[in-house]
Amino acid sequence: MSPSNSRKSTVTTATPASSGPTWQIKLLYDGECPLCLREVNFLQKRDAGRGRVAFVDIAADDYAPEANGGVDFETAMGRIHAVLPDGTVIKNVEVFRRVYEVLGIGWIYAVTKLPIVGHLVDWLYEIWADKRLTLTGRADLATLVADRQKRLECNTQERCRLPDK
Repeated sequence: MSPSNSRKSTVTTATPASSGPTWQIKLLYDGECPLCLREVNFLQKRDAGRGRVAFVDIAADDYAPEANGGVDFETAMGRIHAVLPDGTVIKNVEVFRRVYEVLGIGWIYAVTKLPIVGHLVDWLYEIWADKRLTLTGRADLATLVADRQKRLECNTQERCRLPDK
């Protein structure tokens, strides 16, 4: 996706105004990460439109931290996060455990609840998260944050132009 394109996020579930959320967990994912998208597509198929998981693309121009547990773009890009209906924010491998449990396939991550295995998986996730952008052919986090800020300023000020070549 080029920086000049703007994108709107889509949340795949609705929340009635008179009641709490219909979802059991809100997954914040990077919609520009090919591996993240593969995982989200798998999870959406498992949810089968039931709305148990709300999928929120943090890379979308209209991503709003205040609607997502206060998790800002930079923080969300650094590690995977999810928000529970009571507003609790969780991150890292715990997100996968919870999402998979909600979707009825928690057995996939059940072994990660064991102390030794859990510590190993958490450690491996930390390595993955630190290298994710590079491994997926993306700019570093500081560059992504700066590019996003410039793009959002252009979108709100409507006075930006492409640099001369």
